[in-house]
Amino acid sequence: MPTSLNRYAVIGNPVEHSLSPQIQRMFAEQTGIAMTYEKCHAELDKFTEAVQQFRKQGGKGMNITLPFKEQAFELADILSPRAELARAVNVFLFTENGKILGDNTDGFGLVRDLQHNHHCVLEDKAILLLGAGGSARGCLGPLLDEYPREIIIANRTLKKAQALADEFQRFGSVRACGYDDEYVLDPEDGFDLIINTTSASIQGEMPPLANHIIADGGICYDLMYGLSENPFLDWADSESADIIADGLGMLVEQAAESFHVWHGIRPDTGSVLAGLR
Repeated sequence: MPTSLNRYAVIGNPVEHSLSPQIQRMFAEQTGIAMTYEKCHAELDKFTEAVQQFRKQGGKGMNITLPFKEQAFELADILSPRAELARAVNVFLFTENGKILGDNTDGFGLVRDLQHNHHCVLEDKAILLLGAGGSARGCLGPLLDEYPREIIIANRTLKKAQALADEFQRFGSVRACGYDDEYVLDPEDGFDLIINTTSASIQGEMPPLANHIIADGGICYDLMYGLSENPFLDWADSESADIIADGLGMLVEQAAESFHVWHGIRPDTGSVLAGLR
């Protein structure tokens, strides 16, 4: 049986809906690693206290979900390069020397899902990224690592999108625009991949996109998952996108990368994703 020294958890507010315990238990069973994994609800002003309490009780690591990823970034003693770039942390590893290692596996999970599960080639592709918040920031680095032709960040507030584009331009071709900009209204060849990083789908809303902006064979991807209705994906279907996907695959792939951070083993995600579907 797992001991207290094999405890892991996901911390968030709210956290009751999280599928992470189910996913991590499936990984543990698959790899034969003895561990427990639980949900940890933290009050909005008690994040640090909740982390430290879990750690003192024998916790070895945590996943961090909304709204604590930026606080986790500040709490970590050591940051991975991808966490530094994202300025957000979704994985803690509590080291034996008393330090907290912070990592970010979200962008990795997105790219892995696109490439491995949806067979999407990102090199030399035109990508439209909707939103300029923390989720968009976490995706940009891993996407640019795949050498797309261009990434255009569309956001209601142009200034915020421009700031993000300016910061990431050193890694590749990144531009910013508003939803009513010519890049979005009349793209030259259409976008090969459109990624919705906004929370509009949760509110049952649709980003104000023009029609006919998806290239032949194009993919539409929403980071949100588990919604009974998703206006963005419904729009993608009406626009005849070749592949339409929610973020469940990203969730599983980032969880597998978290498992690798903790245990040095990368579990198979195919059977887990199929089981969840």
